[in-house]
Amino acid sequence: MTIFKIVEVDGLPFTAVTVASLATHICVCAASGNGGWVVTPNVDILRRWRGDGDFRDLVSTASIFTADGAPIVWASRLQGNPLPARVSGSDLFVALFKLAEKGGLRIALIGGNAGSAARAARALSNSDDKPSVAVRTHFPPLGFENISSEMKAIEEFLQDWQPQIVFIGLPCPKQEELIKRLRPICPCSWFLGVGVSFSFVAGDVRRAPLWVQRAGLEWSHRLMQEPRRLVKRYIFHGLPFAAGLLTRALLLRLVR
Repeated sequence: MTIFKIVEVDGLPFTAVTVASLATHICVCAASGNGGWVVTPNVDILRRWRGDGDFRDLVSTASIFTADGAPIVWASRLQGNPLPARVSGSDLFVALFKLAEKGGLRIALIGGNAGSAARAARALSNSDDKPSVAVRTHFPPLGFENISSEMKAIEEFLQDWQPQIVFIGLPCPKQEELIKRLRPICPCSWFLGVGVSFSFVAGDVRRAPLWVQRAGLEWSHRLMQEPRRLVKRYIFHGLPFAAGLLTRALLLRLVR
């Protein structure tokens, strides 16, 4: 089993990986029956982790944390212990799905908007027009977490299918709460919360152009698409936190 270097940024232990190396690692582990949980913090999730003890406890048993936000990678460089790359949940979803399907691993997609998981699976499939028999999807209705019959349906879906890779496409922290509840049902599976990724791949939501992603401005593209929902997160919380994150990283390097 590959052992990766850990780089602590703002107190959170990030794993120094690339998308390709992590996808390979997960597939090897899943094929041998060793499960895990990947959390991909962006600036907002790192802010939650620092300021919310309940959220920190929620994700405390995760196996791997990757830097989804460019400012986290920048901070690692400023402090003198750089992470090799940004590893977003969306990029990891695409790479891992393709590699896992090619390797014949059982894959489950849970959540997303109505139909987005199935469309994403078709778009990523190695077959011509539909995902292989190794891929199944489940779409729970809004508010499912408060409906016992819907939670039971998700649990039975996993018990029957026993997938080796499970992608959960829900907002944070709902997806983390669901993953923590479901992991005991499939202890040998890998769980990944991928947020809006199903909709990106399905074409329901436009992802930022590659140059915007590389410039660390993907948040601005999302903000233009959903200003009412995201303005508080990105402008009033995200930007001040990112500035503080970079300042703390620079000060850490200066005092070493």
